[in-house]
Amino acid sequence: MSRTTSTSLPEGLLLAYYGDDFTGSTDAMEAMTAAGVTTVLCLEPPTPALLKRFPQVRCVGLAGSSRGRAPAWMDDELPRAFASLAALGAPILQYKVCSTFDSSPEVGSIGRAIDLGVPHMRGHWAPMVIGAPRLKRYQVFGNLFAAVDGVGHRLDRHPTMSCHPVTPMHEADLRRHLRAQTARRIELIDMVQLRAGEGATRVAGLGGQDVPVVLIDVLDDATLLEAGRLVWETRGDGLFSASSSGLAYALTAYWRSRGWLPQEPSLPVADDVPAIAAVSGSCSPVTAAQIRWARAQGFVTERLNLSHALDERRANDEIERCVAVAATANRAGASAIVYSAEGPDDQAVVAFDAIAADAGLSRADASRRVGTALAEVMRRLLDRVEMRRVVVAGGDSSGEVASALGIGALSVVAGMAPGAPLCRAWSNSPRRDGLEIVLKGGQIGGADFFGSVRAGRPLEQAVTA
Repeated sequence: MSRTTSTSLPEGLLLAYYGDDFTGSTDAMEAMTAAGVTTVLCLEPPTPALLKRFPQVRCVGLAGSSRGRAPAWMDDELPRAFASLAALGAPILQYKVCSTFDSSPEVGSIGRAIDLGVPHMRGHWAPMVIGAPRLKRYQVFGNLFAAVDGVGHRLDRHPTMSCHPVTPMHEADLRRHLRAQTARRIELIDMVQLRAGEGATRVAGLGGQDVPVVLIDVLDDATLLEAGRLVWETRGDGLFSASSSGLAYALTAYWRSRGWLPQEPSLPVADDVPAIAAVSGSCSPVTAAQIRWARAQGFVTERLNLSHALDERRANDEIERCVAVAATANRAGASAIVYSAEGPDDQAVVAFDAIAADAGLSRADASRRVGTALAEVMRRLLDRVEMRRVVVAGGDSSGEVASALGIGALSVVAGMAPGAPLCRAWSNSPRRDGLEIVLKGGQIGGADFFGSVRAGRPLEQAVTA
């Protein structure tokens, strides 16, 4: 495979990506924007009319919900999404996955997405960059690690991901994990080969009539840059890559090393607002700590009763009850959070299967209905109270809320915690256009995250868990 070099970035789009959930989609947008690559995240397949609003754009994302979907859903939806993005002409088409590789053969299959995406590009290999040091995610000899409170954990021993209620991680070796999802050949360029400058030789020697998936180790800034160099210089006629936001960090690190981007990545700082509104569908211990912090600081925190929310006869009343509590708080100048669970040991999480069964729902359908209920809480709240800034915690919930609000696209306004920027909503609805929104993954941010969003800046140096 030829190695392509140049003295500058080409004109036009550099990257187009589909995000497997909304929070991950904003994570990738943040990484590119901070590096100086103008990016817009679409919430519906991008059209020429929409993109005319962003004439300087160099990266286009499409936020999706495939992380919580079955392979049959992917078969129906992803080809259309990939085709719309490939038509934009960017040299790299990415299926953006979570940096904790949330997936299984039954739910959020990354393997199925790869098999559906590869035919849309002409490349002879499909690189995969998952490690992202800024997010405390590290891949070493194909095994994925993540840090919690400064302590690194192999993913199959991670306190959250090893017991995730939908896609628990029982195998940290991503080659083994991915082989359960696709029959495609899976290769690895490990950190030793990468540091020795052997990556391009490994790619050239892949051979075969197939398009193999090639995992690239990323442990630190040096291997991150080398991963970016390898992907960009061997992109050929175009590549499909299923990767985390590590790909964005890798590419921009390499472009920066060539002098094609500003040397210091940065995002603006926002001003403060008197109050915010938030909904949370996350069961992460990180989000639970954030809810507790907010409560102690005077935020009004109100639990969504899941038994009522999943019951068609009582759902509307339960939504109205939560909206009334939040609206009363906001009108009084207080911030409000409506949440469905407070950590993985919450009774609502422990008994979720039983609650779903009582409502006659599968676990997947019940999870989506919780997200729909939280989205309706936020929609009704914003219809009744003038709010400038809102937060949604949890990937599935973020998708439901953004869709319910009629948002067509997002762009980055300011940095918050790594992976969860403050965004501006673009909408045809005057009431929604200009809304500031943060879509936060469950593992993202420090304990004071909700306070940071209200203040418009980090109150302390938050790290991801």
